[in-house]
Amino acid sequence: MAKTDEPTIIKKYANRRLYNTGTSSYVTLEDLAEMVKSQEIFVVYDAKSGDDITRSVLTQIIFEQEGKGQNLLPIAFLRQLIRFYGDSMQNLVPSYLEFSLDGFAREQEKFREQMTTAFPGNAFEAMEEHVRRNTEMFERAMRMFSPFGAIIPEGFAPAAPAKAEEKPASSELDLLKQQMEEMKKKLDSLVSK
Repeated sequence: MAKTDEPTIIKKYANRRLYNTGTSSYVTLEDLAEMVKSQEIFVVYDAKSGDDITRSVLTQIIFEQEGKGQNLLPIAFLRQLIRFYGDSMQNLVPSYLEFSLDGFAREQEKFREQMTTAFPGNAFEAMEEHVRRNTEMFERAMRMFSPFGAIIPEGFAPAAPAKAEEKPASSELDLLKQQMEEMKKKLDSLVSK
């Protein structure tokens, strides 16, 4: 269907089914989310009362996405947003959020353009390659600075088994414990001063 200046009308029936009057077909919340992403404007009306319920349907889409584990809204943000309900500043919040998100979207588009210019081809593949190399360097560093075969975080295990390292003799452990105890006493004396 060709895009027009008029919003697409979606009707929500009592059985919770959504009907797209533009395509004469039933749609899901996921379909509406795709319409939003493709910047197609629509309004949702309750089929029985005729009330505009677009806001609640969009909120339901966000709820569904958050429920799928695609957490975009931080808990602190949600709590702060709830605090604004009934507050004297409540009327300013929607305008502020809309302005902030518009600015963020513009900056995001500039960033994408800069990445495309800086890395011809697929910019994200270049970034992934860079991250992969940094991760490999980090893994090598973790292996080098792993005294006495200390536990390496999961995902950073050596690719090839290293030759077995000898465990330090108990006298060496005792010496290390003694040195640690002496350092602790020195630190305690420094802190108390």
